[in-house]
Amino acid sequence: MPRPSATEYGSFYQTYINYTSGKDYSILVQQYNERIIESWSAIPLEKINEAYAPDKWTIKQMFQHVIDTERIFAYRALCVARGEQNALLGFDENEYAKKGTALNRNWKEMLTEWRVVRQSTNMLFASFTEEDMKQKGTASGNPISVNAIGFIIFGHALHHLHILKERYDI
Repeated sequence: MPRPSATEYGSFYQTYINYTSGKDYSILVQQYNERIIESWSAIPLEKINEAYAPDKWTIKQMFQHVIDTERIFAYRALCVARGEQNALLGFDENEYAKKGTALNRNWKEMLTEWRVVRQSTNMLFASFTEEDMKQKGTASGNPISVNAIGFIIFGHALHHLHILKERYDI
């Protein structure tokens, strides 16, 4: 399956897709899966409750956002692969962060959850046929293919690792 074309996703997602290289989901797993998991695991405990500026997310809140977003996109991939005709709604990541419990969660449990979510997403995508990967639907008011969602999932996680380096000095 080739990399998604610009007709397979809303322009907002181009940034995430640009963080990836490779031509299909299985290559993304080989290139990025362990790197993403290990990067979050390597964050020193004394830094996880830090925010880079007032009114910005702490590292724990950002991590919860990454976990939540992956779950949402995996759900979208499943819906589109199964031929869902209804448009899938967007979500407000700031409201999710406000209502999330990241600040009170155990970091090691969050890391375990992340590994399980990543594994679950990878298993879901491994179950998709080539026809499933080509399926298109609508999410957040934009066209989206299952193939593009796979690239967006990895690109989103890589984007937040970039933010950790750039703004949190991790």
